[in-house]
Amino acid sequence: MPALIFLVVVTQIPFVVTIGISLFHWIVMYPNDTHFDGFANYVAVLRDPYLRAAIVNTVIMVVTGVLSALVIGTFLALLLNRTFFGRGVVRTLLITPFLIMPMAASLMWKHLIYNPEYGLINGVLKWLGNTFGFDPAQPEWVSGQPKLAVILVLVWTWTPFMMLITLAGLQAQDPEIKEAAMIDGANAFQQFRYLTFKHLRQYLELSTVLGVIYLLNAYDQVFSITQGGPGTATTNLPYQIYVTIFRGYDYGRGAAAGVLVVVFSIIISNFGLKLISSLNNVVPAGGRKK
Repeated sequence: MPALIFLVVVTQIPFVVTIGISLFHWIVMYPNDTHFDGFANYVAVLRDPYLRAAIVNTVIMVVTGVLSALVIGTFLALLLNRTFFGRGVVRTLLITPFLIMPMAASLMWKHLIYNPEYGLINGVLKWLGNTFGFDPAQPEWVSGQPKLAVILVLVWTWTPFMMLITLAGLQAQDPEIKEAAMIDGANAFQQFRYLTFKHLRQYLELSTVLGVIYLLNAYDQVFSITQGGPGTATTNLPYQIYVTIFRGYDYGRGAAAGVLVVVFSIIISNFGLKLISSLNNVVPAGGRKK
């Protein structure tokens, strides 16, 4: 019971307070003009062109980031599911990006990889140019391709997460089923298409749902790499909420935007929890019951 009370105090009470703030017209720069305003902040949020741009950017980042991380993570999991010398070391190295703090990882990419003067990407291009005798372009990755720069960091960070869940699914697969398929003459593609992929379906769905929840709240990458720019090119919902509250000093509208994001995240979370529950109740194709 004490743990439950503590959990309610530190999680639910701040959210209730946020809902209360979202119902007030409250701009810190005008303290004498604070008053109850009903759902006006929610209406203003939904009509705000900057917020609509942030929604579009968030959808692009989340969809592209999750799908890319899922495909690369599944490919790496299939490789790590095989037995080879040094597999433990390779697995540890591949997990490392997920263990680095998001802010540190973002700054590393911004200064060590994207920098047009001494960054890794342009350095490799220059080396290839010198080796094969052509003059390579030296693009400004952050200012020229800001959205791609942010998405690449998101994919780099979350691919190990997808890989771990998929690898857990692969290792739960019954090897006798694959051996029987090999005896029946199924080739590697047919084994993957009709056994492995079907077995992994729920694990992939779970990875997708959790990835969407986490990437919806991605803030460090946008803040540290592009500051939401140029213009609103990389402004996502968390960064737009930050701008509304700490630069626009509009607490009411920022709280309303935050509540809408939380409600959307809760809907996806409930869907994810149902998937997790289903993993305990369904006998996967070619696998053992959990």
